[in-house]
Amino acid sequence: MHFRCALALLALPLAALAADKKTVAKTPEAPSVPIRLSVDLTDSYRHLVHGTEIIPVTAGALTLEYPEWIPGTHMPAGPIAQFAGIFFTANGKPLGWRRDDVDMYAFHLEIPAGVSEIEAKFDYLDSTDQRAFTSNNLAVLEWNTAVLYPAMIPVAKFKVTPSITLPAGWHGGGALVPANTSGNTTTFETTDVETLVDSPYIAGKYFHEIPLAPECMPKHFLDVAADTEEAANLPKATIDAASKLVRETRPLYKSSHYRDYHFVLSLSDKIRGEGLEHHQSSDNGVELDGYSNPAMAVSNADLLPHEFTHSWNGKYRRPARLYQPDYATPQQGDLLWVYEGMTQYWGNVLSARAGFWTAENYRDALASSAASLDTRPGRLWRNAEDTAIAAQSIRGGSQAWVSWRRSQDYYQEGELIWLDADTTIRKLTNDQKSLNDFAALFLGAGGDTPAKVLPYEFDELVKDLNQVVAYDWAKFLKDRILSHGPGDPSIEGLAQAGYTLVYTDTMSSYQRSGLARRGTVDALYSLGFRANREGVISDVYMDSVAYKAGLGPGIKIVGVNSTAFSGDALYGAIKAAKGTDKTIDLLVAIGNDLKTISLNYHNGEKYPHLVRAEGSPAYLDEIIKPMVN
Repeated sequence: MHFRCALALLALPLAALAADKKTVAKTPEAPSVPIRLSVDLTDSYRHLVHGTEIIPVTAGALTLEYPEWIPGTHMPAGPIAQFAGIFFTANGKPLGWRRDDVDMYAFHLEIPAGVSEIEAKFDYLDSTDQRAFTSNNLAVLEWNTAVLYPAMIPVAKFKVTPSITLPAGWHGGGALVPANTSGNTTTFETTDVETLVDSPYIAGKYFHEIPLAPECMPKHFLDVAADTEEAANLPKATIDAASKLVRETRPLYKSSHYRDYHFVLSLSDKIRGEGLEHHQSSDNGVELDGYSNPAMAVSNADLLPHEFTHSWNGKYRRPARLYQPDYATPQQGDLLWVYEGMTQYWGNVLSARAGFWTAENYRDALASSAASLDTRPGRLWRNAEDTAIAAQSIRGGSQAWVSWRRSQDYYQEGELIWLDADTTIRKLTNDQKSLNDFAALFLGAGGDTPAKVLPYEFDELVKDLNQVVAYDWAKFLKDRILSHGPGDPSIEGLAQAGYTLVYTDTMSSYQRSGLARRGTVDALYSLGFRANREGVISDVYMDSVAYKAGLGPGIKIVGVNSTAFSGDALYGAIKAAKGTDKTIDLLVAIGNDLKTISLNYHNGEKYPHLVRAEGSPAYLDEIIKPMVN
């Protein structure tokens, strides 16, 4: 708490300066009376959420903000365009408002004398496509979609008493503590706006709260809602792995930073998939059969371990400039290769340690990460640090030419950097220490704590790594985050881990499940392109066979060697051309024009795998061994 308040006070003058430029009225201090927020989900079936908010005020100018920079999204993603039907009243009389000319998330009001509170009524118009969080059977409420707060005061200082009204027959759960329930309405204990926005709530017709690892304290729960009762009854193997995950984190991180923890989990083909971290919970969304279908379960296996790890890495330990006092101040993401990259590393390791993945699944996932960097042409001009700095502009962008533009590569590249660090520590200490020791030191700093933020900068990473074992860690890390392609220096660290990246003509079960889940046909490592099931190309590698032949994103493949396009037809053509002088002939549609493009390629299918490098320590095998029997 001390660090959070200190950071907020440091950031406040900068925010105030920005406010002056926007002519935002400054409220001198947070009111002592809590905001009262009521959210109504009874119209979820038609993707409509109603909100009523009672806000304590004093006479004079007031600016209210709608959350813009949502923690964990790393970009200004607050859905302001869907925030509608906004009305304010004071003492029962309409109160006018005006949106800021520059900050679209700010609303200016003039509070009359004698008014101590105003009422705001508004609606959130949810999407009706795969981005929706509401359906006729379930809803996941991220509170930032339905709250306003006075500007220019750290959100941790605003008290709020939230309540939620559910459709008849629905039940729900999350990290907020219920105070009382009357009918279909639950009122929660008073908290602060920062904690509110950090505490998603899931509810539905088919809802279950499942205790995990009951012998472990603090308590942990799976809060599950699905579109069907069958899907809501998770497989025993999934529940067992989630309990094992809880047990594995204690000896690794040697701490907890939450009162109790809730894995909010939705299973639906009607609402969005999700993976968003929070201090005392995580918002996780998969397909309706995301765990009951074994192939889908392999593809989704790392979701819960990844988001759970964020409670330590990202929420508790957070890059100092990524943590801001409110949701209007831009976040700075240059250390996302730690925030997300190290979480990717530990999340995947824990997926294997907890049993979500087999050892083979883990190696295949790591091979896919390594291959994406080994062959990604965008590394020629853009390094890992720049993908982190530019996260707000490239996150969630188009997949067209993504291998050249690069996207959120700080996940995969960060994972390899931290694997390299782990094996380097093991090598330097003759296997007496590992990155486990760093995790306990860095992520467990201060021992068990309530939910709070302990910010850091690059120098603290170096200091704590040197406390584990003396080395030039600053150079080690900078050499990797600032390097350019071709290839990736951390891939060489795989050999230090006891494995080598190779390409064979056999697709792994992990790769196959991932392609099926995304609806993708993948020939990136052979022909140099990726397409969807309908044959529309999404990405082409620069200087690949496909690129040199004239293929590009948006072009649709209609036929392969006189056969209608399908994934099997393309894979079969690649296989048939191996070792021959035959071309692979693609009939493609470019706009309204049809033409044939011939690919002169004869090396067969290529898919990444890790194979054991004989004569070197099998550190990778040691890394994924469970710490708890």
